Amino acid sequence: MSFYQLLVPNQILYGDGSFQELGKQASLLGKKVLLISDPIMDKIGNVAQTEALLQKEGISYAKYLGVDTEPTDLHVEEALTLCQKEACDVIVAVGGGSCIDTGKAVAVMMTNEGKLNDYVGNKKLFTEKPLPLIAVPTTAGTGSEATKVTVITDTITEVKMMISQPELLPRVAIVDPLLTISCPPSVTAATGVDALCHAIEAYISRRSQPVTDTLALKSIELIMGNLRFAYNQPDDLDARGHMSLASMLAGAAFSNASVTLVHGMSRPVGALFHVPHGVSNAMLLPAVLEYTKESAVEKLAEIGSLIKPEWKKLSNQELADIVILEVKNLCQDLHIPNMKTWGIDKENFLQVINKMAADALASGSPGNNPRIPSQEEIVQLYQVCYDYDFSL
Repeated sequence: MSFYQLLVPNQILYGDGSFQELGKQASLLGKKVLLISDPIMDKIGNVAQTEALLQKEGISYAKYLGVDTEPTDLHVEEALTLCQKEACDVIVAVGGGSCIDTGKAVAVMMTNEGKLNDYVGNKKLFTEKPLPLIAVPTTAGTGSEATKVTVITDTITEVKMMISQPELLPRVAIVDPLLTISCPPSVTAATGVDALCHAIEAYISRRSQPVTDTLALKSIELIMGNLRFAYNQPDDLDARGHMSLASMLAGAAFSNASVTLVHGMSRPVGALFHVPHGVSNAMLLPAVLEYTKESAVEKLAEIGSLIKPEWKKLSNQELADIVILEVKNLCQDLHIPNMKTWGIDKENFLQVINKMAADALASGSPGNNPRIPSQEEIVQLYQVCYDYDFSL
């Protein structure tokens, strides 16, 4: 029997009101916090809430609120400089995956030498323990609070650097569904399909294992049963709670089993056309599943049986087809755009399509796909996805 390894945060606090424990957790880890967040979190009051919780415990802090929708090496450098200047010894990241990924990068680079791009592809390993990081997600999507992965855009090469090492795991994840209520429907949709991508890719990945399969399947079940409710009824606390749990489970699943072709193709779209990560994943998911289907029929059939137990009498082939149809219907109901609808100029798109395909392959993620594509096949898939019709 093979043995497996499962890496997750040291501690996970989950449930309504768990955010209130932030100050107490921070006080156990250090004396001065660097709070990493973004202007939206500041505007809606989450930054002020965080500050109040830190102040309640008498913890001093500095703030970096410069993170954008997609984190870059410039954000990391700015936050790192502030962290060093203020002599912070704990990182608190509050926001979506961009804020948490930035926090991870700062935490490891505070204690390790060189530049962040030195560590891409494990060319170099982190040798020193990072500063402790408390990750507080405010979306139900990236699952970054439960992963050993950070994705940061290199602004010089326009490539999204994916780094995956155990040192990137948060020390504490605080997953409070109440923080997701403020998400607008478009963000709920994009991040929800992002979580679905994580779960499906982890399940069909060549690197999947029994525990990640269990996490992924539960996540898929929760997402398919709750994402539409969270999207259409933002104050549905049960749906929000199930989506937060699903996102965290999917994060733990893909962090240990890896993602596959969707993410490999998604990162170049985000880097070159500044499409938010969840949206770019959603744009690609149905077409990539259609491409992959014949090499993942049994696992897709398992997903179908889980979504609708009454389908179990169908053949694996029929179940796999229905799963892809269900994903397409979900994307249509959530008004997921294709690349053309998003506003990506076709001429510009075609000019860089070969670079995107090469960058996708170089990331390594497509190699985990049940059906491993060539660069030319990825080019063809990009062309299909550009004006993909979710209704067909």
